[in-house]
Amino acid sequence: MDKNNLTKLSRFLSFILRHRPEDIGLSLDKNGWADVDELLKAINRDRRTMTLETLQEIVVTDDKQRYTFSNDGTKIRASQGHSINVDLELTAVEPPDVLYHGTASCLLPSIMKKGLEPQNRQYVHLSSDIETAIKVGSRHGKPVVLTIDAKQMQADGHKFYLSENKVWLTNHVALQYLANDT
Repeated sequence: MDKNNLTKLSRFLSFILRHRPEDIGLSLDKNGWADVDELLKAINRDRRTMTLETLQEIVVTDDKQRYTFSNDGTKIRASQGHSINVDLELTAVEPPDVLYHGTASCLLPSIMKKGLEPQNRQYVHLSSDIETAIKVGSRHGKPVVLTIDAKQMQADGHKFYLSENKVWLTNHVALQYLANDT
């Protein structure tokens, strides 16, 4: 399959598994898993064409590793980024001392009033390196990288989770833990 069609299918898969499975008549379990056979049938009913081989190619080649198959390969889910309530079965882990959040400069005034909020997602997404934060911020405009004092947040009782695709997640980042060094 050509790269353009693969990208379109990957974006559609992301939308379905993270936000709107019901749009194609799909149900996710409480942990965000979809049955692979049901997913493929639902996508193909929706006037798109996806085979198991195409789905496997999307999962393997996705640069952000957005998707995960179950150990037996019969289920699939998005690794993080959900706007629907799912339990990804994440365990709180100790974060690095500092984490980063990439955003667009136009969003900075709002962030500096309220801190980082998950908006329409379950968690605030953070990265362990500045380069990733810049990439994320660039998707929305002129990038700004915020530094998060994760060590102090954790000491104050805040929890951090590391998704399967290595995105750091937390519920909220209050202003006292944020620094804008730009």
